[in-house]
This record gives sequence, C-alpha cells and structure tokens, in this order.
Amino acid sequence: MLTCLTVQDTRNVYAAEAVDPELIREQLRCLSEDAPIHAVKSGALGNAAVVDVFVEFLENHPDIPVITDPVVKAAGGGDLADDDLLSAMKKRLFPLAEMITPNGIELALLGESDNPDAAARRLIENGCTSVLATGGHGTGLSITNTLYTHSPTPMSWDIERIGGEYHGTGCTLAAAIAAGRAQGLSPRAAISQAQNYVHRTILHALEVGRGQPVPDRGILWER
Repeated sequence: MLTCLTVQDTRNVYAAEAVDPELIREQLRCLSEDAPIHAVKSGALGNAAVVDVFVEFLENHPDIPVITDPVVKAAGGGDLADDDLLSAMKKRLFPLAEMITPNGIELALLGESDNPDAAARRLIENGCTSVLATGGHGTGLSITNTLYTHSPTPMSWDIERIGGEYHGTGCTLAAAIAAGRAQGLSPRAAISQAQNYVHRTILHALEVGRGQPVPDRGILWER
C-alpha cells in the first residue's frame, strides 16, 4: 500500500507527496476485511495526517507486529520528513511499533544524540519497544547492527561490509524483518534471516541507473 508518492531515481529523491489520508484509511479497511494481516512494515509516510490514520488502524489491531523504518532522508540527501511528521512518529507511532530500524543519521536525529547508545536508550525511554540501529552507513570491514530493548545489554550482529552505497537497503531490511515476523519467526530470528537476505541482495545488486546500485530483491530466501 502506497502512503507517499515520490519523484526519485537511483541518485536521489527530488519531491514527495503524501497520499490522501482518507484513501489510506479506506485501503486499510478494505484489506483487513478481506485477508489476514500477519505483519506490517512502514516506510515513508508523507505527513502527520497519514500517521494519524495508521495509528488509528494499529490501535484497532494491537496483535499485528509492526516494523517501522523511520525514513527521514533518502540516501542521496533528499528530505522525506518534516518536523511535524517526525514529532507524530515519535509520539504516536513508535510506541505502537514492535521495532524501529533507523540508520545512523536517523538514530541521531530521532534520539537527539550523536552517541548511538544514548540515542537508542532515549527512544526506548520515550516509548519504543525496540530499536535496531543499523550500521550500513558506517565504515570498517563489517556492518554492525545493534538491537536495543528494555534489557540493559544490547544484542549485535556483524555482517561483512561489501562496500559502496546502495539505494534501498534500509527499506529492504525492514521489509524482510516484517516478512520473517509474518512467517512466525521471533523478532531476533527475523532480524538474522533478514540480514542474510539483504547481504545476498547486495552481492547481486543491479546497476539500473546512473546512481547507486539497487539490491536484487528477486534473490530467494535461505532458511
């Protein structure tokens, strides 16, 4: 289901416009009355009014696991969230999500700290159930993704860094985690499976334009 229409290519996002919230409300009603929904992944939401509709739906379906990719900026630097949208996500959506999956830039902005641990802990204190801080935008031989919960000790995964920048890896990871939860996997098992899947999509990334390669999401799952 589309919540935000964009003008973008493999280099950047140049414009974005939220879908009419009433249309989204009707889509959610129609889909939920027709087929069971086993998990939800959210990405670019467009504006605060869309968040309100989404929150209304989630409050009426509290058993659906929600994986939220808090999209703030495109990899090329284009903005995808204003202050009202950021505030709506933090105050109303994040407390209903099972997990949010910010990259380093998003984590610092949302958690109001350049220290990843402090930023994640602040988000947990403000209502997040769990924060998967992704390390794809960092440096080094490996990517470290760290899961923060109400446990005092976070859990980390190290994945080989292939190198380069890719268009859509964060979205792919969050969607893959949601797919794992829909299959009945635990949150941690879903993260592990999703990371392996994303690694393989990057190994086979497609150069479809003049900008960043795109993960090949046609790669089959390995379980």
